Amino acid sequence: MLRPFAVRAQQQSVPVIGYLSARSAEADGPMLAAFRQGLADTGYVEGRDVRIEIRFADGQYNRLPALMENLVAQKVAAVMTAGGVVPAAAAKAATATIPIVFGIADDPVRYGLVESMNRPGRNLTGVTSFQTVVMEKQIGLLSELLRGPSMIALLVDSQMVELSDTQIAKVQKAAAANGHQTIVVRTDNDSTLDAAFAEIVRSKAAALLVCASPFFLTQSKHIVELAARHALPAMYWRREPVDGGGLVSYGSNTFEVYHQAGVYFGRILKGEKPETLPVVQPTKFELVLNLKTAKALGLEIPHTFLARADEVIE
Repeated sequence: MLRPFAVRAQQQSVPVIGYLSARSAEADGPMLAAFRQGLADTGYVEGRDVRIEIRFADGQYNRLPALMENLVAQKVAAVMTAGGVVPAAAAKAATATIPIVFGIADDPVRYGLVESMNRPGRNLTGVTSFQTVVMEKQIGLLSELLRGPSMIALLVDSQMVELSDTQIAKVQKAAAANGHQTIVVRTDNDSTLDAAFAEIVRSKAAALLVCASPFFLTQSKHIVELAARHALPAMYWRREPVDGGGLVSYGSNTFEVYHQAGVYFGRILKGEKPETLPVVQPTKFELVLNLKTAKALGLEIPHTFLARADEVIE
């Protein structure tokens, strides 16, 4: 049955936008919800005022260029990239005209995505959570939960361009300042996660810092299970793994980051240019603790630590 002409014409006039993520559909659930809310707050409700074409790389970063080319072929009005510098760079390489709003964990100027934070100057702008910068703070917080000097393992996604050797060295220096040794264990696919944890166990690590990574978020259930199996207190960069049974997280607020990205999208759809929209930096970092997991690990959480937590899951 043919639809009335007025209905068909209205649907054809609805702008189509792209969402390109290095993560998976499951991992991106909270981010997409916040992004859609930001769009709605500017008057764009999915299905009514805008259509979203979504592409997930499922932690396989080499798929991102082809996925972005597909969105360009769909003639999307703008693209949201989620999951770090790699998807943002893939989008930038694919188009110099389609507006791009990114969500990354580091300084976009450093990677040539924008000319400056206040005046991006190109077809890109976005939100940075500066997760890699807070790793030294994460180490300090994790140190408070340990009983004296010990070994801390750093689980690093070797695909993450943001985690340079210099940044990792700073984290190791922060650990040493708290009396801890460190071991860096790198992995980049789900088939080597178990082997990575075996290496961590052999090192006799007393705790684990899971470094920011889209791939690690897609594998967060597995990582949380492995940490529990080996009785490893683990610090994460965002709260989702802690909601799923991980011990503790410290990082920017997921809703705030992706909600702001959605607001920027709405402003761009209304005619503003990305080159004039300053890159947004987080205003809130949250400390989330899973007390049930702490008890299962036999950890005694200091009262001062509990008092600083933004949320305690019991």
